[in-house]
Amino acid sequence: MPGPVRRPLVSWLLAALAVPVLLTAVLVPARAGTTEDDLRARTEAALKARGIETSSVEFDGRDAHVAVPVGVDEAAVRDVVARVDGVRSVRVENGQSGPARGGTPSPTSASSSTSAPVQADVPAFEVGRTDRSIRVQAPVRSQAVKDAIGAEVQQVLGANREYDDRTTIDPANGLDDATALTALLRALAIGTGDASVRYDGETLTLSGQVPDQATKATVGRAAAKAVPGAVVADQLVLPTQPKTAVNEPCRTFPTRLAQFTRQYPINFLSGTSIVNDASKPSVIKAAALLKSCTTVPIEVAGHTDNLGSPATSLPLSERRAATVKAELVRLGVAPGRISANGYGEAFPIASNTTGAGRIANRRVEIRPR
Repeated sequence: MPGPVRRPLVSWLLAALAVPVLLTAVLVPARAGTTEDDLRARTEAALKARGIETSSVEFDGRDAHVAVPVGVDEAAVRDVVARVDGVRSVRVENGQSGPARGGTPSPTSASSSTSAPVQADVPAFEVGRTDRSIRVQAPVRSQAVKDAIGAEVQQVLGANREYDDRTTIDPANGLDDATALTALLRALAIGTGDASVRYDGETLTLSGQVPDQATKATVGRAAAKAVPGAVVADQLVLPTQPKTAVNEPCRTFPTRLAQFTRQYPINFLSGTSIVNDASKPSVIKAAALLKSCTTVPIEVAGHTDNLGSPATSLPLSERRAATVKAELVRLGVAPGRISANGYGEAFPIASNTTGAGRIANRRVEIRPR
């Protein structure tokens, strides 16, 4: 009689032990997926808040893999992602579109690398500038795209320009993101006078005045990037100057550069080589000033506050100088005339005992060599 009673009891005990094991097997993968989604969302939000463009953000556990377009500062991306709570490591790839989520390459990625057809899904648009405003006329698919374009314009607006917003929301036929216009906005922000890029569905027409040949080439490249494969009609013109005035910009260059440094500081976020939002227009203005006289070599000098140790402050100041040099080169300044050097915390221009003073000391200065 004891035998029949004992075997069912053992079976019940085994079943009870199996339930937690099965629940663990089901719940652990689900929780891991939730963690990766949370890290991805917070990372994308952090990058967007810094105005950094990405192609994709993926996570393998807590290890981040970020793909960015050509020209995006990898060091800046790495700084932002590493500061996201929960991220263990960061890998940044430049110049790639990145894998589609789930690990499978996009089916169009191979064909897009071998040919550049006109993008049929790019609607007609116009981007232009005057001395008083920057103008964007385009249909967009959502309020989020409209806001992203507005945020990009605010980054490149000078002190005396206004945003002439002519964007409209068209969910069926509008632009599905702001990246097609990003490079154009940055290129057209350089210089003064009237200039525009207009796309009518077939031809990109570039018209107006640009300050120099380098800016003309920058606008042309940005237009081709906005609508790959489109016909580009380049009608941009360079200003004509009297021969007697050719050397005038270089004669006054040192004085103008010293005034610029006092009037338009270039400062950084604490502990990073990321230019703060208030200083981004200053870098664009610096490029225009440097291109007004192309014969004078200059130094980009990086500095820090005293919150770090001397061992970390010097390399940080060097990265800050290198970041600004890279941006100036992207905006058309010849790289051979720029040297980038870091001086750590050795040359403060304000007291490090206040927050405002430390912000002032986290800087780069541009000066003749």
